[in-house]
Amino acid sequence: MTKRLVLTVGNTMMGDDSAGPLLAQRMAGSPIDHWDVLDGGSAPENSLHQIREMVPDHILVVDATDMDLAPGEIRLINDRNLDDPFLMSTHTLSLSYLVQSLRETTAKVELLGIQPKIVMFGYPVSPEVKRAVESIYENLKQKMPVWLPLETANFADAVYASKPPDSISRLDNPYGKNSIP
Repeated sequence: MTKRLVLTVGNTMMGDDSAGPLLAQRMAGSPIDHWDVLDGGSAPENSLHQIREMVPDHILVVDATDMDLAPGEIRLINDRNLDDPFLMSTHTLSLSYLVQSLRETTAKVELLGIQPKIVMFGYPVSPEVKRAVESIYENLKQKMPVWLPLETANFADAVYASKPPDSISRLDNPYGKNSIP
């Protein structure tokens, strides 16, 4: 039997960045057959040794990620977009590094992003992100969950093409467009 793991990423004190830990809580309270869950918190690289000991065949990493979509949108992020510097996450190490590290011992590693509405200290999780977390939970119950891919030929080009030049200041903000550094 295939051993599958959901690795959640996020900081519970940062509004919608709590999406991952919220999913981990949901799955811990109501486990899903054939899926284990591990909350990696805001430094998931610290969980790499635990993951290697679990020896999963498939890892689904779930994180709040600024993909320039409507809040609560869920997308499977492919490798081409994963390496894009305009794909924003709030964590110490890049998602690209995390996925590469996981692939050293696990053949199938996927990254599922949830578009946050607001990522700021002390803010609650938005209703849009709560609905997205519940949607992911329900989809994981399916034998073969299917996720929409993040479809852009080049994520950076899509960001620039969709914004007038004076509104691209968020690119200088490592926390994404919906947060204040």
